[in-house]
Amino acid sequence: MSAETTLARAITEQLARLGVDAPADAVQLSRPQRPEHGDWSTNVALILYKQAERRPRDLAEELAGALRDSTIEHVEAIEVAGPGFINFKLSPRWLHDILREVVAGGETGYASPDLGRGERVQIEFVSANPTGPLHVGNGWFASYGDALGRIMSRAGWKVQREYYVNDTGGQIRALGESILARRRGESVPEGGYQGAYVAELAEQYDGPEEVVAAGRFAADRILDNIKETLEQIHVRFDEWYSQASIEESGQVADTIAFLRRQGHVYEEDGAVWLRSTAFGDTRDRVLVKSNGDATYLAGDLAYHRDKFLVRGFDRVINVWGADHHGQVASIKAGVEALGVEPGRLEVRLGQLISLVGHRMSKRAGIYVPLSDLIQILGADAARLVTLLASIDQATTLDLDRLTAESAENPVYYVQYAHARIASIDRVAAERGIARVPIEATDLSLLTHPRELDVLRSLVELPRVVTDAALERAPYKVTNWVRSLAAAFHGFYHDCYVMGEDVPPELTQARLWLVEAARIGLAIGLGLLGVDAPEQM
Repeated sequence: MSAETTLARAITEQLARLGVDAPADAVQLSRPQRPEHGDWSTNVALILYKQAERRPRDLAEELAGALRDSTIEHVEAIEVAGPGFINFKLSPRWLHDILREVVAGGETGYASPDLGRGERVQIEFVSANPTGPLHVGNGWFASYGDALGRIMSRAGWKVQREYYVNDTGGQIRALGESILARRRGESVPEGGYQGAYVAELAEQYDGPEEVVAAGRFAADRILDNIKETLEQIHVRFDEWYSQASIEESGQVADTIAFLRRQGHVYEEDGAVWLRSTAFGDTRDRVLVKSNGDATYLAGDLAYHRDKFLVRGFDRVINVWGADHHGQVASIKAGVEALGVEPGRLEVRLGQLISLVGHRMSKRAGIYVPLSDLIQILGADAARLVTLLASIDQATTLDLDRLTAESAENPVYYVQYAHARIASIDRVAAERGIARVPIEATDLSLLTHPRELDVLRSLVELPRVVTDAALERAPYKVTNWVRSLAAAFHGFYHDCYVMGEDVPPELTQARLWLVEAARIGLAIGLGLLGVDAPEQM
């Protein structure tokens, strides 16, 4: 049982003895930001003082006294602070137990909570039109979606990653018109696609003078380029789902007919409408225009009907750009009209990302090709920097800072920590020093503040994985990895693992601490899709 669970149970029991019934969510423990405030803190007295008919500070003092009189494993001191916080200071033994847990669980078992309980979830992300190379904004969504999939997989969901390929419609025709115009030596039509890649594709195309054929030829080759670029940053999809397959199979008409049978469709002014206001939308939406053309919403609903009612996903997470904000209410209303329970469709909107730095010249943020960023930073760095902040925050990346090999470069700083761990293992092997079994190692020797900082960071990983999974927030893992790296660099600087002045027993304890840090970094970097290098 973890120290946090032990403390929460003891607090609940002592509150009951004081005549205070604590709801399940009332006893919350957090880690104080300042080490001198202890290892854990609770504000339960501030939450329950009215129910207890006491002042918060009085309830906190009374509860702290009851807890001191009880026996709680590892607790050395209990103090009341401020208006009613209770702080707990634990002996290092609880951190030594955590080290054993990390080693016993290893890379596959530690920090792997079963939150999803086997729920089938589909994450659809990137889905950029195959009409040009991926840009940096696409890459941000790619890193986010893939990292979210990795985190949710570790936390018990069965995840499928999907890319929805827009291989039909007006954009493909515009691409085809651009290819044919370039092949004829003419200017690209207004609204067409510019760029050297269009000219290159025009030279390769030897098919008929037919817009759709030329467009699909170009789209197929652009899609191959997209796949190659994504592969460089370790993003792989389980399914590349064709929009054309939806439209050509008659699923759009079938979906409209399905909604009509449910009484959610009506006709007005020659158009077919979805009664989406019945499901919380601000206005009803057109499914079929008066000219007979189906709208984008109709196609999207057919696609989501396939996701939920045909392929049977329990949950669908769509990762969209902020420019799709206006579509969220209508797609959610339409999916509910299909009979899917509210909440099973989630839409995550990502804000813009921009780049600054001398290497980018005058080109603006999201229009920079992702391949350029990969070439400048390297694949791992290009991926990790896009996971530094929440997806719903506009972000500016300073490439000059990111290309520096220093502590200011978060990517270099994290990967260098893992490389340092590998260097310690290499030196130990060169000196013929092997780790003895952890059961035979005296971990009580690990009392240096730098050693305990590393262990305190490892304590946080299960909670970080839980929060990142439930909140769909990979950046929380990034923040944790940076925190562990900082703790390890401090340990590396202040605590020699081997040497004439280091007793053999302490060397053994520190070698296991290094191994636990390696496991933690490997888990964190793996969840982010970033390699853990052994040399820098």
